[in-house]
Amino acid sequence: MSCCAGSLPAQLAAEQILNKENQLVQELRAQSRLLTDGSALYTVSIPAIHCGQCISTIERRLAQVEGIKSARANLSLKRATITLADGTQSPLKFVQALENAGFAVHTLDDETIISGDPEFKNLVRSLAVAGFATANIMLLSVAVWSGAGPATTEVFHYLSSIIAVPTVAYSGRPFFHSAAAALKHRRVNMDVPISLGVILATAMSLYESFLGGGHAYFDAAVSLLFFLLIGRTLDHLMRSKARDAVGRLARLSAKGGLVVLADGSLSYLPIEGIHPGMIVRVVAGERVPVDGIVFDGVSDVDRALVTGESAPTVVTKGSSLEAGILNLTGSIDIEVVREAKDSFLAEVLQMMQAAENGHGQYVRLADRVAKLYAPFVHVVALASFLGWMGATSGNWHEAITVAISVLIITCPCALGLAVPVAHVIAASRLSSIGVLMKDGSALERLAEIDSVAFDKTGTLTSNQATIGMNEIPSGKLSRIAKALALRSIHPAAQSLAGGISEQPYVGIKLLHEIPGFGVEGYVDGRLARLGRQSWASEVAANGQRQLAGGGLGFAWSRSSLYHVQLNEELRVGARETVQAFTDAQISNIILSGDSAIAVAKVAAIVGIVSVKFGLRPGDKLAYLKTQADLGRKALMVGDGLNDAPALAAAHVSMAPASASDTGRMAADFVFTSDNLMSVYNAYNIACRTQSIVKQNFGLAIAYNLLAVPLAVAGALNPLIAAIAMSSSSILVVGNSMRLYLAGRTDEKRSQSQSPIIVPNIWKKAA
Repeated sequence: MSCCAGSLPAQLAAEQILNKENQLVQELRAQSRLLTDGSALYTVSIPAIHCGQCISTIERRLAQVEGIKSARANLSLKRATITLADGTQSPLKFVQALENAGFAVHTLDDETIISGDPEFKNLVRSLAVAGFATANIMLLSVAVWSGAGPATTEVFHYLSSIIAVPTVAYSGRPFFHSAAAALKHRRVNMDVPISLGVILATAMSLYESFLGGGHAYFDAAVSLLFFLLIGRTLDHLMRSKARDAVGRLARLSAKGGLVVLADGSLSYLPIEGIHPGMIVRVVAGERVPVDGIVFDGVSDVDRALVTGESAPTVVTKGSSLEAGILNLTGSIDIEVVREAKDSFLAEVLQMMQAAENGHGQYVRLADRVAKLYAPFVHVVALASFLGWMGATSGNWHEAITVAISVLIITCPCALGLAVPVAHVIAASRLSSIGVLMKDGSALERLAEIDSVAFDKTGTLTSNQATIGMNEIPSGKLSRIAKALALRSIHPAAQSLAGGISEQPYVGIKLLHEIPGFGVEGYVDGRLARLGRQSWASEVAANGQRQLAGGGLGFAWSRSSLYHVQLNEELRVGARETVQAFTDAQISNIILSGDSAIAVAKVAAIVGIVSVKFGLRPGDKLAYLKTQADLGRKALMVGDGLNDAPALAAAHVSMAPASASDTGRMAADFVFTSDNLMSVYNAYNIACRTQSIVKQNFGLAIAYNLLAVPLAVAGALNPLIAAIAMSSSSILVVGNSMRLYLAGRTDEKRSQSQSPIIVPNIWKKAA
């Protein structure tokens, strides 16, 4: 045998670890999302997250890793969201940092492989064993308490120890494993003092039984563990319910799809293998796997995921479909426009997962408390032990009982759960009314608003409009205008493109959109513009006249200025939304780039007195900054590319799902329903969430202020401490669950039964 053979197993083990890490890195890269600024967003599963101290440790360790732009851990989902500043950077560094801290990293796919919630099963088994042992030891204790003789008492103590020791060893595993892993990596969590308390109570009982102390507390030790497990199990169940909304959405994600090949045959590909440009067939009863446009076929679909409305919608060639939509009747072929990881459903999931990741004032407070918890509880427990040793002239039995009670009862779980559980439940409630939240801290800001600024076109009005007057002559000019309109995301341009039957002109060069102005491009070396009339008139012959009623202007260099007037359709619920905010003592204003007449007509219908018209993107931004300087907290609701700066600068912002990608990215909330009442209902939920969070903090603080002094004073035994600690967490989570019911009965809906048309009344201006 070679003298080097002894190192071979170690070498193979190292290679296996390296291969496992490389495979994990590749899987994480495949699931990552590249952002517009070149950074990469990773969402990983960390099953070892148990408490607020875990959150603090994870975020502190990740903050030390070079290249990480931001990192937030999620208690309810047991996940971490990590943004690498350089999208090409390997995630290996943060994986190793988490592994070194004792937190194993898994891909999100691993969550679907692990079925049946193994943690819950382990908790239930441990609880069952602890409950059985508690009942039997209590029966033995009754005989001792009833005045049994010394010999009988000694036998019953021995029997109790035979039951208690293996019970503590088995049922205490959820706490012991977590505590051992934390200590192994030189950190502490809430399970360290709990484990210490249980072990001390058991050890003290063994000492009393076998060394002649006369008093054993096996019933208290096992009952202590039993009640701790009840609290941990119920807490797990409640947090599982809180994250059900994310799980339901995740289950809507298809694993693959039928791709139509060039020869017409079908081939099933996994979702990762479906790319833009492919044709995917979706048969009746299946969900759309990726975002796409109907290429062929007609069908009824359920768009409740996107719009919040369950009524079937007919889709035909050219209709847009989002991932997760259910196809009800016919078979349709769709042309893929986005990768699965960039789909609408993926965006919704990311928003839901980010629900508790905000850095609001309450989150920061809870984080600070979690960091101080471990040193505080151990110092208080030690001080209590020493104090009682002195006060009782060395009665270590009583002193250690008090210390155990302090270790058990001092728990930051209630504070740690106060914000995240409420935010996750609020995100679920928002999702049920068609509103997606991108940042948990936005809920706090939404509840603080004192004014609402609405964009007009595409926000107070819908994307549906009819052409009231079109001066553009048919032929080449109409084809150029349609090509320009197709390039724009503005609702008015999209309506114009749909109203021109001719094919778009294909010879336009340098075609691009200028936010707040319109679209321009070069045809035969001459500049063509479509958009704001004053802007388009700059290239028209002799500075052509404009229309006082507003509308679109089209001009091709050295040609006339042509006008397009549209009859707008008011968005469903617009009037009711404005009235609801007014009733809540919140002011409303319209910030629009449209003409004075067009804005005034919409304002009169919806009931808004304050209006600002003819605004450019910088003007809206300047207005919101002025309001902020005055101490006002405005909600900006807008949809266009030109609204993106204002959406980003507002105290809080909201955009419809039909908004531009830039607008959706800039907004804090996205509402998928066509009904504008979703905006007010979201505000209502935010206010209720704020109230619940304050109540949770009050409950958690009151518990600790009352319980800790009682424990230090010796007024509570370890069993009562365990019941109190579990009850505090359950009370906070249960209070948060009220968000599921609160507000459903008074949720406001639109009373509009049919769309309201806003006709354009125009006249020629001198």
